[in-house]
Amino acid sequence: MQEAECAYVIILMAVYWCTEVLPLAVTSLLPAVLFPLFGIMQSKDVGMQYLKDTNLLFVGGLLVAVAVEHWNLHKRIALRVLLLVGVRPALLMLGFMGVTAFLSMWISNTATTAMMVPIVQAVLDQLNNNEKDVPHILSSDEHVQTSETDNKPPVQTEKENDGHGPVVVTFLDASEEVARHKEAMERRRMGKGMTLCVCYAASIGGTATLTGTGPNLVLKGQMNQLFPENEDVINFASWFGFAFPNMILMLTLAWLWLQFVFMGFNFRKTWGCGATKTEKDIAAYNVIREQYRQLGPMSFGEISVMSLFVLLVILWFSRDPGFVHGWASGLNAKAEYVTDATVAIFVAILLFVLPSELPRFCLCRTQSFDTTTQQSSGSTPRLLTWKVAQKKLPWGIVLLLGGGFALAKGSEVSSKNSYIALDYVSLHYPTLA
Repeated sequence: MQEAECAYVIILMAVYWCTEVLPLAVTSLLPAVLFPLFGIMQSKDVGMQYLKDTNLLFVGGLLVAVAVEHWNLHKRIALRVLLLVGVRPALLMLGFMGVTAFLSMWISNTATTAMMVPIVQAVLDQLNNNEKDVPHILSSDEHVQTSETDNKPPVQTEKENDGHGPVVVTFLDASEEVARHKEAMERRRMGKGMTLCVCYAASIGGTATLTGTGPNLVLKGQMNQLFPENEDVINFASWFGFAFPNMILMLTLAWLWLQFVFMGFNFRKTWGCGATKTEKDIAAYNVIREQYRQLGPMSFGEISVMSLFVLLVILWFSRDPGFVHGWASGLNAKAEYVTDATVAIFVAILLFVLPSELPRFCLCRTQSFDTTTQQSSGSTPRLLTWKVAQKKLPWGIVLLLGGGFALAKGSEVSSKNSYIALDYVSLHYPTLA
């Protein structure tokens, strides 16, 4: 029966996906071969599943995300927010998690984490540096101290260094060494918490928007396929209204949990209540400020990409918000003709049309302007080129989505064919049924 053959394809693909015998994207292409051979679906029907409306939505969203990454706009946003929240451990973790969650709502979780982890490491390096620490050497008999010597200050001796002046060697007692070891362990735990918070926030933030992560689009595609009469129930605005409050709740709980596990609830240390900024705090803040300074002022290309990104979000929300008529209802075509994929592809096309530099007629240029560079460079580069898009766009994910849709459609078709066959048998051969 077709149901058994379809089940065989599903099990085969599940095993291949889990074991990665073939690349994941190649495994996703198996329905295009096996379904026609088993007589489950025609080849033209299987091929249509690999570039459905949901896949176009994903491609359009990814192209905008690639442009944001290409112009380093996500890094500028992250560093600016970190400058606002400061470097107190609790607020710093909250800043890292908030920025990561926000960025992962629009670009891939992997790209967000890869961008944030070096920033976290640079800040932690400054927080862990002890600029005024003096090198110390513990002698063998200094490990055992009596109660009378525990409260004595460390002993300093001078040794000649072959004509280079005296070298100060500090001998620390056991209590001070224990305190240093405890402080080092606390710094190590804080480093683990800061690194993990980025990973957690990237996964949590991706749930807030429809294009934030692949599984959200898989659900939308399956719902549209199984319930075509309610095809536009799940759109960008309705998903955001449901998932964004849940994302805020999960992000807050994750922040509190990481605080408890890795830093405790010492408000003086983690929040800086009643404490002045140390030199390490100032140094860490200067690292963030220096990285932000190196980005320089916002270029025309960055402003254009940011404007298109804001336009995309506004068009998504206002297309069909539900409680009022959206702009799609005012078009000549029917409202259901325009989907979130239409908006995403429209903005993505604009990225390949608009220039990345201010047009010449908008500049007050002098006669001494060097035209040789402009002539050699040819036309003004666009905000996004196809070479960059082709290199950074994860095409394998698009095929993964298409393979999942093909499996779902094959399961639906095989089940219907089996039910039709059973109805035919029960109608014409009631004794067999």
